[in-house]
Amino acid sequence: MIKFETDSRKIQKGQTFVAIKGFTVDGHNYINKAIENGATEIIAEHEVEASVPVIVVENSEKYLREQLVKLYGEKLNKLKIIGLTGTNGKTTTCYLTYQLLNMLGEKTAYMGTIGFYYNDVKITLENTTPDTLTIYKLLSEAMDAGITTVVMEVSSHSLAYDRLHGLHIDVAGFTNLTEDHLDYHKTMENYLECKLKITDLLVKDGMMIVNADDPYSNRFTERVTNYKTIGYEGDYKILDYKSTPSETKIKFSYGNKEYSVNINLTSKFNVYNYLTCLAFANSLGYSVEQIIELSDKLRAPKGRCETIKANDGYAVVDYAHTPDAVEKVITAYNALKTARVITIVGCGGDRDPLKRPIMGDIATRLSDYTILTSDNPRTEDPQKIMDDILKGVKTDNYEVILDRQEAIKKGVEMLQKDDILLVLGKGHEDYQIIGHEKHHMDDLEEIKKWIK
Repeated sequence: MIKFETDSRKIQKGQTFVAIKGFTVDGHNYINKAIENGATEIIAEHEVEASVPVIVVENSEKYLREQLVKLYGEKLNKLKIIGLTGTNGKTTTCYLTYQLLNMLGEKTAYMGTIGFYYNDVKITLENTTPDTLTIYKLLSEAMDAGITTVVMEVSSHSLAYDRLHGLHIDVAGFTNLTEDHLDYHKTMENYLECKLKITDLLVKDGMMIVNADDPYSNRFTERVTNYKTIGYEGDYKILDYKSTPSETKIKFSYGNKEYSVNINLTSKFNVYNYLTCLAFANSLGYSVEQIIELSDKLRAPKGRCETIKANDGYAVVDYAHTPDAVEKVITAYNALKTARVITIVGCGGDRDPLKRPIMGDIATRLSDYTILTSDNPRTEDPQKIMDDILKGVKTDNYEVILDRQEAIKKGVEMLQKDDILLVLGKGHEDYQIIGHEKHHMDDLEEIKKWIK
């Protein structure tokens, strides 16, 4: 058990409670609650009345990080860590890698958007890359259960806030960079600079896997000594691919040798996701042949192009919530369609408003029909969000249904023979955030409810 805790509700007997001043909550207000729950020592930024010893430090968060590295850094850095950054593709690529390495006999954990997985344990996470203390706690727990490797999504926020403080990455990866999180980063250059920090975490002579087809790829390769590329001109070179709604056949070359592989995922973006996964495993010493032999057993994670037969057509649930991801998904299914592509999509509240008209334009321009709806409105008025989305719409092939459940019902009822219904934005999420509250809401469940 890690000695420290910052949440008074999670304190176990004998732990040290670290009182941290957050953006909205001040841990100093919960010191007595922490002591009631078993804390035997307090770290605070000023003197406090307490029935247990109190250590006063200038910056409790900085103190905690230093103590975590000092007490647990050596242990955790015995793990092999694969870290992947980029705007889109992180979850699918990391989840594929997690499955593949376990099939190859490597005791592997996954950490990212859909949770923390190892052995039969599945833990929900608040953030794609959690805070430093949570990372240390989870990795320590997994190591105690025999885990030797972890593959993790590394978000731009985690790099900006140095959440991986004191940890190294053995193999890093970069998928792509497209517009997202500009409400926080303000400019694409700032966003890129955060992503580039992943190279600072690489061990000496660590390997970097880079998507050479992304225009920002050279910004990563110029910062590292060892790297391999994937793409149409990459070291892992895409020669050809053919997709159906349920699988993709890929031809690629590596080291003057050509290979063919079938995967149970569809479309061009999953060609990149799969090859990045293959390159990760290959860089750990597994042969391309070994990897290909297991590739037909790989499955997409929940809410990532998750496809089911619906009435006489198909319904697809995907997490695409950025302009680039929405464009890629709709374009991919346009290439596969024999009938209509119907898209259900919205935008989250309290998040980058600049992307809303862009999303409205992309969805209505590329789809045969679009139902514009709510995503997670949070504390914003859903109609205000919709007004922003509609600013980008230049066609008349759409309707607005703010109630997401009603929107999905309408989409499923519209399905005719071979139509494809894309329900985008929430993917694996089984909730909708309205105001400050989470309400149960699962896109796939809703689709199944209305299938005839």
